[in-house]
Order: sequence, then structure tokens, then C-alpha cells
Amino acid sequence: MRPSGMVTLLTDFGLEDPYTAMMKGAVLSINPAARIIDISHHIPAGAVMQASWALFETYPYFPEKTVHVAVVDPGVGTRRRPILVKARSHLFVGPDNGIFSPILEDCRDAQIIHLKDPRYFLKHVSNTFHGRDLFAPAAAHLSLGTDPLAMGPMIDDPVRLPFPRPYTKKGSLWGQIVRVDHFGNLITNLRAEDVKKFLAGRRGIIAVGNLRVEGISKTYGEAPPRQALALFGSSGRLEIAVNKGRAADRAGLETAMLVGGEVMVSPSPGDADHS
Repeated sequence: MRPSGMVTLLTDFGLEDPYTAMMKGAVLSINPAARIIDISHHIPAGAVMQASWALFETYPYFPEKTVHVAVVDPGVGTRRRPILVKARSHLFVGPDNGIFSPILEDCRDAQIIHLKDPRYFLKHVSNTFHGRDLFAPAAAHLSLGTDPLAMGPMIDDPVRLPFPRPYTKKGSLWGQIVRVDHFGNLITNLRAEDVKKFLAGRRGIIAVGNLRVEGISKTYGEAPPRQALALFGSSGRLEIAVNKGRAADRAGLETAMLVGGEVMVSPSPGDADHS
């Protein structure tokens, strides 16, 4: 299968500095015909878990053989490895810090390669900018059709983030916030099918921090302005939102504690006996 020629970028660099442009320049210097698509550059600094879920939600909408570069890399320059993951006919390039954990969990037969061949990096690799000097050039070569197995040896011990799975306890379904989007919506790891199966037609109560919502809406506009609601978002997972407001600001959790915060789904008191 021919490469798609597409390279996506996901970073925590922001847009105020020239770092993202440097990465794009590194790609285009090797493959001038590459099509570069920005997933996001506004991941909170060092938020590897948020980046991992943003990538996991996004990559399936791109053509097969797209190369995805993910650089949220607080360990840059340390002993952490640069890696390439081949999964579901896509290629992922970035640090071995758990950023590809959801993809590896979803695709158990993924191939993982330790990027070691300097032929596919810039001539000078700095200690502080592997996004430009290592990951972007490697992605550019992949977008031209370079064999991933030529870039280094395969490994079987990638770093995996500890992603707790949803669980049931004392009659409730528990999950976690895995991402906070630009609108302040709290996106969880609870899949729609799992929540529906647990509630089995019951209305349900969703609680996170100070927010308590009864029932699951179909759209954001079903709730009055400034009122909290729960719904299954475009990712197919449960979200907690506030119509014309920000659930992140209303949950009563410190910003640093939002991602990883627990979410509880319980039967409404009036229909708990119908389980």
C-alpha cells in the first residue's frame, strides 16, 4: 500500500513560539509534497494522558498509512526512547512515555520500533527538541514510503500509562475524566455502550465533583443555559458539559485534578428497583 503522504502533528507547544513551524519545515525539507495537518498544539504542557486520548480519538478519521507525530515530551533528552508504532495501518512517531498507550491497548498486535538509525534524523540532534530534530524527520521519511523496520529494532516493552478501566462498585459504574476540551467539557473513558448496558433503560444520575446530572441528553441544547448535562459526545464516550458554560469550572476540582477525576453513574432512586 502506498503511503498517504499525510503527516499529522499533535503537541503541547502552543502557537506563540516558532517550534511548530520548525517541525513543519523539517518535514517539508525531506518531503516537499507532504500534507501536514495540525491535530492540536494546545495540549496543556506535559499532559501526556490528554494527548494520548486526543490522538486515539482523532487518528481513525485519517487515511491509512498516515503518519502521526505526537510530541508531549517532558522527558526529552533523558533516557526515554524515541519510538515508532505501526498499528491499524497507521504509523505513530513520538516519545516512549505512554503517549501511545490507548492505541497499544486497542491494537494488541501493534509493532513497536525503537528509532535508532541516525540516517532518518537531522544531522544535529539537540537535547531539548527531538520534535524537530528526530520525530519530524523520521515522519517525513515514513511519508515517502521508508520501511519502518529499517529505522531500528523492534521492542516489546513500551511505557504504558496506568489507565484504570471503568468498574462497578456498590451498584454504581465508575470511570474517569480523560480529557478536557476547549469548551470545558469533561470527556470520560465511559463508552456509550457500557453506560447503556449498565443503566438498562433507567434514567441514571451522573456525578463528578460538585456536578450532579440526572438523565442523559442527546444534545447540548437540551439543557437550559448554564445548566449541567451529560451526553454521549462525538467520541462515543460520556461527557459532562454545561450549556453555554464550562463544566471544568463548575466541577469544583482543581485544574490539575480534573484529568483523572472520578465520574460515577448510578441508577436514579426512582428506578433503582427495576434493575
